[in-house]
Amino acid sequence: MSAKANDAELTIWEHLEELRSRLLKAMIALIVATMASVVFTKRALEILIAPLGEHVPQTISPTESFLVYFRIALIGGLVLAMPVIVYQAIRFVLPGLLPHEQKYLYFLIPGATICFAGGVAFAALIMLPAAINFMQGFLSTIVDNRWTLDHYISFVTRVLFWMGVIFQTPLVMFFLAKLGLVTPKKLTRARKYAVLATAIVAAVVTPTPDPINMMIVMLPLYLLYEVGIILARVATIGRKAKEEEQEGEETAQAG
Repeated sequence: MSAKANDAELTIWEHLEELRSRLLKAMIALIVATMASVVFTKRALEILIAPLGEHVPQTISPTESFLVYFRIALIGGLVLAMPVIVYQAIRFVLPGLLPHEQKYLYFLIPGATICFAGGVAFAALIMLPAAINFMQGFLSTIVDNRWTLDHYISFVTRVLFWMGVIFQTPLVMFFLAKLGLVTPKKLTRARKYAVLATAIVAAVVTPTPDPINMMIVMLPLYLLYEVGIILARVATIGRKAKEEEQEGEETAQAG
């Protein structure tokens, strides 16, 4: 009996139990990874506040520094635990993967970690410095732009997280193409919609309204879509020939 047939026989309570089990495993992985990331959290904080220059953020609460330190450690833990989190999510959403489909996980899981880390690095090293420089200069003649550590890091970590998520786009496109849910031809035809979508996402994600910072975000997002098309083509290599071969065998058997 196939895995998909077994999955069809599960009750709602068994599905909920499986969800609880996989969430628990992902949570344990996140906790362990967060504890491990404490080692480099101080250095990460120094990198994140570097764009502020001489305007070192201030704290106005006794526990503020501790909470901010933990928040940064959590982002680091999320990067480290990404392989386990992605694996648990896929195994719950797609429990009936066939043997030849399960092997794709060996590429998807490490790839998801690399893409998420790349998005975080892009936001921290390229996107945020440009945005912070703009925001510090905005109304600087009438406003003293000094931010608290909590508000500044809350803003920064949100940007880091969502850029990490967005950088998963090529990998998602590859996986969907591998499963036959999308085709490179359809993705190529959808380029004009991709441009519109990236513009909307850039407008939402970009911390500032100026077009320069928006382009800093929009250009990499569109390049990610193009990379996704290339990966989708790689994913479908040999599929057409295999399908034609199967059709030929079926025709021969019918004859």
